[in-house]
Amino acid sequence: MSEISALYRRSLKTALNWYVDRVLWRPVALEIRARFEANRNVTSTQELRKIILAAEKELEENSHPDPYKYPTAPGGTKWERNIPPLLFGENPVAIINL
Repeated sequence: MSEISALYRRSLKTALNWYVDRVLWRPVALEIRARFEANRNVTSTQELRKIILAAEKELEENSHPDPYKYPTAPGGTKWERNIPPLLFGENPVAIINL
């Protein structure tokens, strides 16, 4: 079950790479949810394995070549930009050791 929910989250995040605006992304997210719900009652492990492999293949084919990163996240455009200066009397070693 956790493999399927992880696949669902990855699908939503991949769609969000293509549609950064949430208004445009929402219908795509609903379509992804409908596709997962359509296979909700499959109980055969062989069928589930085939469905999961097909979904992972489709996810790989639709992955964005330049995934979206939040600006303040590591690797983002504003990562460590304009770091506030140390206040008077602060010990930089003490701050790093926290």
